[in-house]
Amino acid sequence: MSAESSAPIRILSVDDHPVLRQGVAALVGGQTDMSVVAEASNGREAIQQFRTHHPDVTLMDLQMPEMNGLDAIIAIRGEFPEARVIVLTTYAGDVQVLRALKAGARGYLLKNSLHKELLETIRSVHAGKRALSTEVSMQLAEHATDEVLTPAEIRVLRLIAEGNANKEIAERLSVSVETVKGQVGNILSKLGANDRTHAAMIGLKRGIIEY
Repeated sequence: MSAESSAPIRILSVDDHPVLRQGVAALVGGQTDMSVVAEASNGREAIQQFRTHHPDVTLMDLQMPEMNGLDAIIAIRGEFPEARVIVLTTYAGDVQVLRALKAGARGYLLKNSLHKELLETIRSVHAGKRALSTEVSMQLAEHATDEVLTPAEIRVLRLIAEGNANKEIAERLSVSVETVKGQVGNILSKLGANDRTHAAMIGLKRGIIEY
């Protein structure tokens, strides 16, 4: 075994919930081939800690105060293109997964499967592979052939989710009510939604829009 292969995998754990970070530290603490070298509670701290420690693998939550995980991944990868990041989140939405992968994440894991999948995912990503949890892979496959909403339709969907009627949406976006009606029709069709409320729920679940 070379010195390089026997050195433990150095991990940066990023999450705004201390309990989750403690859970990760406990799981990793029982392993001889990895160790948590730093922690952060938001995206800004994550960037600072990455610069200081240059970890081999970063575990990144997405929903955090001050700076979210997606922006932190983009910033870190912009500065350190070789950075290996695994997203840890409660959200399996396919659009959010694609966004994270596009930003440069190498793995995507749901927090409810940490005990089963975290350690192997860390090892896989450290070895240069991509790693997606089963549920995430299924979400991606399920929506792979779906029609994508246009940026204008996403704006309308966001306003629907905030409880605005067509007339209010038209006023907010400075377009006609007829235009909004047409976009709402497209949104329902593309998402396979029964009505506006259902469309908003699908949009949130898939990560097309955020809470």
